[in-house]
Order: sequence, then structure tokens, then C-alpha cells
Amino acid sequence: MEKLRAFLREHQLDAYIFPSTDPHCGEYIPDHWMTREWISGFNGSAGTAVVTLQDAALWTDSRYFLAASEQLEGTPFQLMKLKIPGTPSIAEWLGQVLPKNSIVGMDGWVNTIADIRGMKEELEFQGLKLELGNDPAKRLWEDRPALPDDQIEIHPLKFAGETTTSKLSRLRKELLALHAEGTIVSQLDEIAWLCNLRGKDVHCNPVFVSYMIVTQQNATLYISPKKVTEEVKAYLKEQNILLKEYEEILDDLKLYPQPSLMIDPSTSNWELIAHLPEACHLVEHSSIIAPMKAIKNETEIQGYRNAMLRDGIAMVKFLHWLETALRTGQETELSVDKKLTSLRAQQPLYRDISFDTIAGYGPHGAIVHYEATSETDIPLEPHGLLLLDSGAQYQDGTTDITRTIALGPLSEQEKIDYTLVLRGHIRLAMCKFPAGSSGTQIDACARYAMWQEGVNFLHGTGHGVGSYLNVHEGPHQIRMNYMPAPLCANMTVTDEPGIYRAGSHGVRIENTMLITPYLNNEFGEFLQLEALTLCPIDKTPIVRERMQTDEIHYLNEYHQRVYRELAPHLNDEEKAWLKKACAAL
Repeated sequence: MEKLRAFLREHQLDAYIFPSTDPHCGEYIPDHWMTREWISGFNGSAGTAVVTLQDAALWTDSRYFLAASEQLEGTPFQLMKLKIPGTPSIAEWLGQVLPKNSIVGMDGWVNTIADIRGMKEELEFQGLKLELGNDPAKRLWEDRPALPDDQIEIHPLKFAGETTTSKLSRLRKELLALHAEGTIVSQLDEIAWLCNLRGKDVHCNPVFVSYMIVTQQNATLYISPKKVTEEVKAYLKEQNILLKEYEEILDDLKLYPQPSLMIDPSTSNWELIAHLPEACHLVEHSSIIAPMKAIKNETEIQGYRNAMLRDGIAMVKFLHWLETALRTGQETELSVDKKLTSLRAQQPLYRDISFDTIAGYGPHGAIVHYEATSETDIPLEPHGLLLLDSGAQYQDGTTDITRTIALGPLSEQEKIDYTLVLRGHIRLAMCKFPAGSSGTQIDACARYAMWQEGVNFLHGTGHGVGSYLNVHEGPHQIRMNYMPAPLCANMTVTDEPGIYRAGSHGVRIENTMLITPYLNNEFGEFLQLEALTLCPIDKTPIVRERMQTDEIHYLNEYHQRVYRELAPHLNDEEKAWLKKACAAL
């Protein structure tokens, strides 16, 4: 902090803003760009750190309130809780702590066009000025991790289900409809999907650092040559994709020859447009590729089904093991994480976990994105709840599942909360809705039962899941705040309501779902949700009299299907355990 403040004085800056993103606007980013964690010590996936010459604050959302509070204790940073009444925005806070005409710095490479424009306007309203450039991390971050240079690989057509040539053709048609000659693609999962390539540059996400420029005539991939094997070179040549070095995108943008360029201001960094010729007309539009990628083809859907089957086998083996292992009294949050990962790794086509496992026992379950460490790890005891949120990357699909498991006797509050969460999960799973509805319009299904008890949760209820890609995928979401992206058939989306009581326990139940057709009549097309995840839901905490008849029927039918599909792949002991776990309620 002292070095940073000396840097600010040297460059005549009064404050600096560190976001959580990178030049590709990803949620999960390579270590090289983790400047917010570097300056603040907070390691959650979402947050913004702001440092002035005298003050410091960090903004994050409800998933990280408890974790951030613990990690920021004893640091100069004040925690700012997003979307909580009374919490000032970054610009409002800066307006309170800085004199008029103060200058605030941001890096145009790691902030989106929309964020830069919005912050500039908000700061001006506070009587402050925005200046871009002078990234302090370039000079001050000692031992800064280098950009990753792992080699990339071809994602086979038998898993992708559509050629890159076909995807580029569809993209170009969409660009023409927008009267755009070309586009910049900067989000890493979009590039991986478009090119049918996968990488290792981001923890748990099989993507690689790169840019693309696609025009009606050409497609160019900007990437470190160290990452490209001879096989991949030959493949890209077959797909008519040119190869250039990662840094060359700046020179090509300065000389961009087309009259128009489509760009998504919410997912593209500021510097990309700062280097364009003045004569180039910008067509600003939300990502074209995101909705294309979100609607899965038949090959991808079958891949999900296959991956979820294998993941379900691993989960049942784990849950069966856990029941016995608990009796030893030697299992901890970290040990169950390690055991589950090892069982997944035994499954065919396993490549990695899809995110760091959340294994939160007792009070740790109330920390929404808790990740056990050697310092926080605690033993599991034969009582209370274990919240286990985990997933895997298989070459044919990505999984994401949460189960909350009773390890023994529970309090009445734990049972009631568990039942409310299960009811919310089931009510959303049973929802039928018109095609084109947004996730916000069906979000209340998951919350209604708990709302009647004066209970709520602040995180989203559902997100898309990539096809051997990022576990969080847009543009659609199910959440309280308005998300306009429509829900369409063949999209994946999670169903994961929760209840969290600080210092006591947390409950979340999650399945990955597939949106499928329901019926078509004079009122239009209707859609429904089908569970892709195959794993029993713990019945022991359920307060049966609080469940409605159709909810019990749904749970029993789901368990019948889980047993039918998983049992043939288990040994006799595991099969007997599963039969009991799936018995009718």
C-alpha cells in the first residue's frame, strides 16, 4: 500500500480502481491479471478494490460477505456490501473521501467499455476526473506470474457437434444482419467454442488467452505461438483461420480496413476501441456468440447426459463411502474434497474439476463460496449439515452439483431450512413457462416457499453451464434482478436455491437442468426443465408435513430415475445403498 501510494503521488493520481477482470472480461482469470487480489488479499472471484492516498475499500457481492470480512480483517480495506441499503457506490464513496477535481486512475485493458463510460460519468457527477493508463501493477507487483503458455488442443467434432466453419458462417450471417463487416471476439470461452479448441490457461476452465477478429473475408486468431502445436496449425489452416501473435492485435486494429466493426461494450475492454481508425463505424451490440453457444446441439446434449451419468456414479460412490468414513472420526472438509475428486478422476474422459470444491461443514456452510484451506479446515462430526458444491470437466460435458448432507442429528431450524430449500428447488424444477421468458420471470418459483417464512437468499438461482467449457455461462440467468436474456430450448441452467444462517449452517441443493419443449398450442410454445444431474437428494432432513403432495411426487419420480440409470454401473453394496437413498418418501 505504501509503494502504491508513492506511485499514485508520482503520477499525480488521487485514487486507483482495481477490478477482478482481465483484458478478456472473464469471471475466472489467469494469475497474471489478479491485481485486485494482489493489492487487497481478498481472493473471491468477484470484487473491486479502490485505494486512495488515505483510504481503501473493497466492494463485493453477497456470496463473499463472510469470506471477505474474514480476509480483510486487519488490512486497510473497508468492506462494502453490494446491493445492501446504505452501501455507497464506488464513485459516491470517492466523492465522499476525495476533494473536488481529484483524479482517479483505471486501466483501460482490464475494464470494459461500458464500465469506463459509466465510471467516467459517475465520477464527473461527483466532481472527480477519470484518467486511463499507468497500471501500477506493471511496476510494483514483484514476482508477477507470467502469461500462461500451455499448448492448446483440438476439441473433437464427436464432442463439439458442429464444425468451426459452420460456426463462422453463422456468425457472419448475424454480423450482416447488424450491418457490421466484422467483430472482435475477446471472451476466452467464446473463442474456444468458435474454434473448437480447448486450453489450460484458467484454473478449472479449459480456455486459452487469445483474441479473434472475424470479418466477412477473414478470421484471425491472436495467440502466443508457444501455445500452438503443428497439429493445431494444420487444423486452423483447414478452417481458414489465420494465426498471429497475441500482441499484434493492436497494430491490426490501428489499420482495420473495414468500414464497420461490431463490439459488445459490456464484454470488450476499452483499449480495443481506443486503437481503431476514426473512420471505423462501431456497431455496439450484445454478444452474438453467447446465445449461439448457449443453445446446445444434439451432440453436446448427449455429451452432457453421458458426463452426468459418470459424475452421478462418482457421487454415489462418494456418498456411500462418506457414510462409513464418518464413523472413523478422521474426515475433514479437505479430506472429503480430495476423496470426491479422486473418484471423479477414475471416470472416463475426466479432465479436471470445474471449480474449486465448496465443502462447508456447519457454520462454514453459511459462507456461500467457502473454500477450505489448511488454516480453515475442520473435522466432520456426526451431527449437523455438510454443504458440498462441486463439479467436473469431462471432455464431453461440464457438471455442477450441490448436495447438503445430514451427518447426524439436526436442529429443528436446520430441518426447516433444508425443507424450504428443497421445496424451492422442486418448484422451479416443475415450472412450465412460455418460450422467451427471462430467468427473472421464473425466479420466484424457487423463493416463494421461503418468502412465506420471511427468508431469502441474495445470490442467483441459476446459471448456464458450458459444454466442456466454463461452468458459469451466459447470457441467460435465473435471479431476482432483471436479466433480459430469454430462456430457450436446449439451454442448460442450474437450479440452486439456498438458505444461509451465519455462524450456524447453510443449505443449498443444485441440479444442472436442460430446458426442453413442453407443449405448443394456441397460446404459443411452452418450455420445461429436465434434470440432467443424477444423484440422490438426502431425505433425512425433510420435514415431510411441510412438503406438498406434488413436490413429494416429483422427488420420488426423480429418485426412481436416478436409481434406474445409476444402479447398473454400481457394485452390489453401492447398489443397495442407492436403493435405500432413492426409496420413496
